[in-house]
Amino acid sequence: MYYITDYSSPIGMIKLAADGESLIGSWVEGQKYYFDTITGETMENNNLPIFKNTENWLDRYFEGKKPAVSELPLAPIGGEFRQKVWEILCQIPYGQVITYGDIAKKMAVKMNKTTMSAQAVGGAVGHNHISIIIPCHRVVGANGSLKGYAGGIKKKLWLLDHEGIEHICSMKSC
Repeated sequence: MYYITDYSSPIGMIKLAADGESLIGSWVEGQKYYFDTITGETMENNNLPIFKNTENWLDRYFEGKKPAVSELPLAPIGGEFRQKVWEILCQIPYGQVITYGDIAKKMAVKMNKTTMSAQAVGGAVGHNHISIIIPCHRVVGANGSLKGYAGGIKKKLWLLDHEGIEHICSMKSC
């Protein structure tokens, strides 16, 4: 059994999902792969402590504060490769970006390989099911371009601007 609730944010409704103790999902309405890791039965429960803590975290984030990813118990659903990529995403500081290529280099080291595909990393980043909290919006292309975002480029731009991140890409060239 999974539990769900909705959170109203400046970028739209966010569906939260938990296993009772840990957050397993946070999807912005209209997001690619929306709710696709939830295969079991769900029940709405607006009063779970994990939801109250997540809502507090999101409130602080949208107020411009810098809550740490480590404040919340997270249990994203995915294979070993994706889990390792998501761990790297959790280390990206508020207000900073990293490239897919840089993550690929880190993954190569983690996996004892000489190289790693930035495209493979991009697939894992795109399938992050705990949006905003696991900050996949902080990943950019090699030249600073705003490569895809499952929530949409406009939302990615909003989040980056919210964090004070200057970017090379403009809406016209994305």
